[in-house]
Amino acid sequence: MTLHLGGDVIISMKDVIAIFDIETSMTSEVNKEFLEIAKEEGFIKKISKNDPKTFVLAELDHKTMIFLSPISSSTLLKRTGFVKNISSTNSK
Repeated sequence: MTLHLGGDVIISMKDVIAIFDIETSMTSEVNKEFLEIAKEEGFIKKISKNDPKTFVLAELDHKTMIFLSPISSSTLLKRTGFVKNISSTNSK
């Protein structure tokens, strides 16, 4: 299964480590520092010119990458089908 992050970026779900909401994550000093270091190290890829709403942590070809996506974290989560899978598992 794949996940469309915006623009022309599609990654395999098996490569996704985490999906974070930018606004919520920026309240943490640790997260701010993490993103600053990742930017300095060249691990961040901005998907579009629009302001990012989400950052997606992924591992591609044994390299950790952070994708800045203009799509909300809730929309990306819905696209994964993860919530739907939990709902159907709990209803059984």
